[in-house]
Amino acid sequence: MIDNDDARPWHEVLAFWFPEGSAPGIDPERHTEHWRWRLHGGADEAITARFADLTARAVEGALDHWAVTPEGRLALIVVLDQFPRSLWRGTPRAFAQDPAALTLALAGLENGHYAAQPAPWFQIAFTQPLGHAEGPDHLERIDRLIALREGVAARSPEALQPLYHSLVAQAGEVRAVIAAFSRHPHRNAILGRVSTPAEIAWLARGAFPHQRALLD
Repeated sequence: MIDNDDARPWHEVLAFWFPEGSAPGIDPERHTEHWRWRLHGGADEAITARFADLTARAVEGALDHWAVTPEGRLALIVVLDQFPRSLWRGTPRAFAQDPAALTLALAGLENGHYAAQPAPWFQIAFTQPLGHAEGPDHLERIDRLIALREGVAARSPEALQPLYHSLVAQAGEVRAVIAAFSRHPHRNAILGRVSTPAEIAWLARGAFPHQRALLD
C-alpha cells in the first residue's frame, strides 16, 4: 500500500521532468523546448541539487515499491534511466542503471502501465530504456521502440505530429548504429572499451543521434 507521503517524491520527479504537465493542448514550440532541456543536459544542475540523494536510493533498490503504479513506475524509470546521465555524466555510472530501467520498462509494457500513461511524452520517456540498454537483444528492442514511437506519433495531437515523427526518425538512426556495431560506440572511451576501426571512423564523423534529440 502506498500512502500519500510515500507517493510525494515520485510526484515531484514527474512534475520536474514534465513541466508541461499532461494536458493535450500544449504549445508545440514550448513542448519542443522542454524536450531539448530534458535530453541535452539542461537539467543537470537541477537534478544534482534536487535529486542526487533520491537517485542514490533508487540505485540501491530502496524505491522499487514505486513500480506498483503506472506513475510511480514512470518516475522510477526517469530516475534510473535519465538522472544518472546528469549526475555522473562522462563516467561509467551514467549507464550502470540501464539494465534496471529496461527491466522496469519491459514489465510496464506487459502489465498495462505503459498504456495507462496520460500523455504521449510520458510514453516516450517510459520506453527510452529500450534504446539505451546495450545487450544481445538490442536491435530487437529498438525495432520495438520504433513501432511504439510510431504509435505515439499516430495518437499525438496534430500540432505535435512533427515532433513525434522526428523522434521516430531518431530511433531509426540509433537502430542503424546498433545494426552496424551492436553497441553505442560513443560510450567506448568512458567504459574503457577499445573501438574498432569502423567505430573510430564513425566517431570521427561526430554525427551522434543521442545528441540530436530532435531531428530537423
